[in-house]
Amino acid sequence: MANKFKSGFIAIIGRPNVGKSTFLNNVLGRKVSIISPKPQTTRNQIRGIYTTDDCQMIFIDTPGIHKPQHELGGIMNRYALNTLTDVDVVLFIVDATQEFGTGDQFIINELKKIKSPVFLVFNKMDLIRNKGKLLENVVKFTNEYEFSEVLYISSVTGENINLLLDNIKNYLHEGPKYYPFDQVTDQSEQFVIAEIIREKVLLLTREEVPHSVAVVVDRMEEDEDLTHLINIHATIYVERNSQKKILIGNQGKMMKEIGTLARKEIVMLLGRKVFLDLWVKVEPDWRNKINQLRKLGYNLE
Repeated sequence: MANKFKSGFIAIIGRPNVGKSTFLNNVLGRKVSIISPKPQTTRNQIRGIYTTDDCQMIFIDTPGIHKPQHELGGIMNRYALNTLTDVDVVLFIVDATQEFGTGDQFIINELKKIKSPVFLVFNKMDLIRNKGKLLENVVKFTNEYEFSEVLYISSVTGENINLLLDNIKNYLHEGPKYYPFDQVTDQSEQFVIAEIIREKVLLLTREEVPHSVAVVVDRMEEDEDLTHLINIHATIYVERNSQKKILIGNQGKMMKEIGTLARKEIVMLLGRKVFLDLWVKVEPDWRNKINQLRKLGYNLE
């Protein structure tokens, strides 16, 4: 008798920079969620779809839960916490090199409000040198909450990723295949392209600029004369003129570098030649303005 097909939704939560997006990209074998060493890189719920012959897991990568400093920060927290409802499994990913903190306690307090099984996943095991301190940390976490499973992984090396997937599968029930076998995300091409551009800004800029940036793809169109060329027009929003000057750079050098890196990755994504036209626009204090957040595509529900 053939095995019954299983499916389910898995929420990925944790503090900023614990490796949630790197984990998802590793599972899927391609990038669907941008990564950066800077906190709060992920701003939206990103769905990644992992499908095998007998199972489909829909992962929901969420923004890192943190103390909000502006309206956007509050929205990001709501995205993450709202994901905990109506999922089959929750992965609480923590940085194995960091000690239990107030941010972890806040998340655990929220976990106590739900009934779904919760896995405690210690990530970045490739960086662990003192297992004694790690075990002390494990005790601190497990004293605060009764986790269904405790696992140790490295999203960079892939250590124990398959073991984690096997454990998740054990908690899923018989269900439909929600997405086609070859689909790995439900995000639009425009969204993915905008995130690629934002990732390059995060990579190349410092201080206040990365957190003040939003990207919108205004238009995507095929060149009528060159059928293999896609024209992409995008706007990078910042909050101050000083940030705009930094992004443009001396004689446009920074903007050119951002565009070059982004275009290379977009070409790989689309499998087509790409002309990328980038503009920078100042929208003062956009992170605290509801109308601007809606305009920039943030779901405020």
